[in-house]
Amino acid sequence: MKVIESITGMKQARWGLSGPVGLVPTMGYLHEGHISLVRRAKKENPSVVVSIFVNPTQFGPKEDFKKYPRDLPRDLALLEQAGTDVVFIPPDAEMYPSDYNTWVDMEKITGRLEGAARPGHFRGVATVCNKLFNIVEPAKAYFGQKDAQQVLVIQKMVKELNMNLEIVVCPIIREPDGLAMSSRNTYLKPDERQAATVLYRSLQLAQKLYDDGERDAGKIRRQMTALIQKEPLAHIEYISIADAANLEEQDKIVTPALVSMVVKIGLPRLLDNIILK
Repeated sequence: MKVIESITGMKQARWGLSGPVGLVPTMGYLHEGHISLVRRAKKENPSVVVSIFVNPTQFGPKEDFKKYPRDLPRDLALLEQAGTDVVFIPPDAEMYPSDYNTWVDMEKITGRLEGAARPGHFRGVATVCNKLFNIVEPAKAYFGQKDAQQVLVIQKMVKELNMNLEIVVCPIIREPDGLAMSSRNTYLKPDERQAATVLYRSLQLAQKLYDDGERDAGKIRRQMTALIQKEPLAHIEYISIADAANLEEQDKIVTPALVSMVVKIGLPRLLDNIILK
């Protein structure tokens, strides 16, 4: 496994890789969710590149960029064990020089949900992914369904900018009690960790209501809210039931619907979602 820490080095190494390349973009502090993406990429491509870059441009001024968990030696050990060919760890100064002034701005889909809660977040996400795609030139890039809005943003960018690239979306990987795996779960204290299971339980409730024939999004949302509010450590930021293709909120569920939420428990904002089909 090669570890490359410059854009020039990555471009040079790219042409030494055999066949089509699969890219797994990450911010490090890896868990089984990330490794599942690497395994999928390994099955589908002769060569796999994993990027580790805590992207400063997707963090707001009051967010946790400096405190974001990092453990590079552990990450590298996990990636080598998973069969990664190249780990790309670009420095901030190369990705964003002092005179940097080029951004990918997208409308509508980035103004909802996380985009409304974190202004500028998706400009940073779209820009850094565009840069990584240009540097690595993968045939496929792998993302987890947990960050559902991010997936839609990247898919739309790739389509509208006519990129010769396939975005592969992989299922959410969960802990045995249902909590979606996330690097930020490390922030949770033991009692908060137990409280966090309420997110998945509320999503299971939404699925059951839907399976039983309920199509009124407001009724489903209210029952989810009531369940979460029984957990005193949980503070709801939003619960959304939206068209899975464009994130427009639904009154009646008539198309595949993304049920997504952010609930703050302790320090972290916890995201989770399911798709009702």
